[in-house]
Amino acid sequence: MASRSRSTSSSGPGEPVRIYRPKGARGAIVWLHGGAWVMGDLDSDRHFAARIAADADTVVISVDYRRSPEHRFPAALDDTYAVLTWAAEHAAELRIDSNAIAVGGHSCGAGLAAAVALRARDQQGPAIRFQLLNQPLLDDRQETWSQRNFTDTPLHDRDTLTAVWRHYLGSQPAHPYAAPARADDLSGLPPAYVATADSDPLRDEGITYALRLLQAGVPVELHQWPGTFHGSLAVLSADVSQRQFTELGAALRRALAQ
Repeated sequence: MASRSRSTSSSGPGEPVRIYRPKGARGAIVWLHGGAWVMGDLDSDRHFAARIAADADTVVISVDYRRSPEHRFPAALDDTYAVLTWAAEHAAELRIDSNAIAVGGHSCGAGLAAAVALRARDQQGPAIRFQLLNQPLLDDRQETWSQRNFTDTPLHDRDTLTAVWRHYLGSQPAHPYAAPARADDLSGLPPAYVATADSDPLRDEGITYALRLLQAGVPVELHQWPGTFHGSLAVLSADVSQRQFTELGAALRRALAQ
């Protein structure tokens, strides 16, 4: 499997991306890294993206979207949507199936993926086959039980997430494309795999979003991982981390093979 980078050019998407291409793969996912919309880039996400590509036997288009607070909402969403549109329009050149393009990500990247799916539905944009949402960041209101009670959890707690939203939104009110949990209507969205972590302030908003998708008639697979915390996948030596990666890859593989 090889990877390559594209920068802004007349033939590229306009945003830096890195493409991971398992031999013979035709399905693709536009992949969004985590990092609270503040941190992270193509290099920091390399292991995650490469693992998804290998486990799912899927082309991964990893996006280096603009980050806050220098570039607040909707900059990251605009970048992601532009890459999705570019991938769909250049599917033949990219050697991918335009009918088998998914969106997905981790943490804030999963929130971006959910937002892109909403925008593509609303604007009759590119067809999205599937959403792969791992520990998604979806709701700026922070009103769930897990948000109110997980105040000293690893990596993220209520206070750090308050700062995340402040950096991302600034003084503007939250739009459903920034916080997908605010969307009133989730019907007509692509099928989804939603994974949540046990001791994670984001846990309950991910579970609630999955249930709302189900209630709107969207096929959903929800996997709640006991004994984990937000970002614990980085502990690669843990058996549960290996199982999580395997499940993410298997879910994506199944979805794009249909």
